[in-house]
Amino acid sequence: MPGPFVVPVHGDAELPAEVDVVVIGGGIIGVSTTLELAEAGQRVALCEKGGIGHEQSSRNWGWVRVARRDPREIPLVLEARRIWRGLNARTGRDTGYEQAGIIFNADKESERAYYEKWLTHLDGHEVDCRMLTGAEFASMFPHSRLRPAAALHCADDGRAEPQKAAPAIAERARECGAHILIECAARGIETSGGETSAVVTERGRIRCRAVVLAGGAWSEMFTRSLDADIHLPQLKVKNSVLRTEPHDGGPEQAIWAGDFAIRKRQDGGYTIASGLGNIVDIVPASFRYARDFVPALRAEWRSLMLRAGWRFLDEARMPRRWDLDEPSPFEYCRVLDPKPSRKLADMAMASARKAFPSLASAKVAQRWAGYIDATPDAIPVISGVAKIPGFYIATGFSGHGFGIGPAAGRLAADLVLNRKPVVDPKDFRLERFVDGSKIELLSGY
Repeated sequence: MPGPFVVPVHGDAELPAEVDVVVIGGGIIGVSTTLELAEAGQRVALCEKGGIGHEQSSRNWGWVRVARRDPREIPLVLEARRIWRGLNARTGRDTGYEQAGIIFNADKESERAYYEKWLTHLDGHEVDCRMLTGAEFASMFPHSRLRPAAALHCADDGRAEPQKAAPAIAERARECGAHILIECAARGIETSGGETSAVVTERGRIRCRAVVLAGGAWSEMFTRSLDADIHLPQLKVKNSVLRTEPHDGGPEQAIWAGDFAIRKRQDGGYTIASGLGNIVDIVPASFRYARDFVPALRAEWRSLMLRAGWRFLDEARMPRRWDLDEPSPFEYCRVLDPKPSRKLADMAMASARKAFPSLASAKVAQRWAGYIDATPDAIPVISGVAKIPGFYIATGFSGHGFGIGPAAGRLAADLVLNRKPVVDPKDFRLERFVDGSKIELLSGY
């Protein structure tokens, strides 16, 4: 069975001749950017090669968290959480958001020490996040066999439904005047006088003054096709997930316990995945950006499983350039739907059942996988592109995009509109990969 069922969004029939801004990509980042721009009175067209939210935006765990975030992301996460809390009312639709709390177990003294140090980054912020003792955890989950020495508990954190959120935001953006164009791949951009002037899609040209690329795992290919020498180091990391049928007795809070992570779903079932196991296919881009990703490999080698296979040949065959009057690679792959690792997903399920015996009779309903758009420092690029005025990038969320999405859209819109940014965008600038900045992995994928 392919990826999860996503609430359908029907695309507009007519292609606008001209707008203020074109957003490329219909995931959580793209639709959030579109809504922010539309609410600000901009004429916006969103171009999605497949369906709204059909790739990683519907395949992730559904966590909305500040817990264990990279310190550089914390201001953006706090803004995102504020937006999530009002998103149902803002869109007039159900995103499944609920503040239920998230827990990260600490079985080792080194993990406990890391979490205690991480908590200092919340100083000055009003966040209900603290360390639990082993006894407090046992009291919270008396029917669990998990007995960590300590745990990080962020009661303010929450969860939402990945299959509902992006469609809800997209539909609200349309109500605000945005054009929502599905099965409408953007082939490239055109410039006039050195500045962005149009996007060429498979259905025709849309004149515009600005473009926001929110293409997820496809973003590096798009930027590399432009004749601008843009350095965007990005690789794909595959995470496999399963969901159960509705089942009583599991944990209410989302829990990360190393060999598994679990989140209660709105339908009463659970989303379960390995807390550590991610597959990285060796592809041509692996060699292109090998030097960029050295810090990530050093820090995350235990959780990144390198694999050689047919994916190398598939990507090697893809063209680096194409004429804008001919089909692009984006039109030959409407949805990235990788085959899940049954072994990793089932091992996570077995660990979850061992930790929570009440899940022993829970039935697996579906397995799927998705590609995380990873950067070397595991924080996103939300930035203008100096080499192409009017061109902006919002990508590389490294597995954090769903929870951050609404605030990332706000920040991207701020940059396009040249208004005061909701958070300082310095850490998310594209130029950090080429200006001599130290690239550090402070959190993880």
